[in-house]
Amino acid sequence: MSGGAFDYKQYHIREIHETIQSELERMGKPKPKENLWSDKEYYEKHPEELNWPIESDEVVNTYKTAIALLKKAEVYAQRIDWYISGDDGEESFLRRLKEDLEKL
Repeated sequence: MSGGAFDYKQYHIREIHETIQSELERMGKPKPKENLWSDKEYYEKHPEELNWPIESDEVVNTYKTAIALLKKAEVYAQRIDWYISGDDGEESFLRRLKEDLEKL
């Protein structure tokens, strides 16, 4: 199966939701040295800068909602891509769309 009707841009949607997920996973964790930009004295005065920020519950929930919607958008884009490209007929398009959405 090839697809390509959307120039495979559905994978950009995946990159976006994976990036948001990574932001959630790193909250409150120590920043790697390459992300620290100041000297030891600064971090002694501002130790909170040594870790990634922890967002409010409202922001976290918004991120989670965005991830769910983007995953759904990725599925729709992929399935419609294959349908438009002729890789799926109507029956397989609708069946696979339903199956993929149920997996979410």
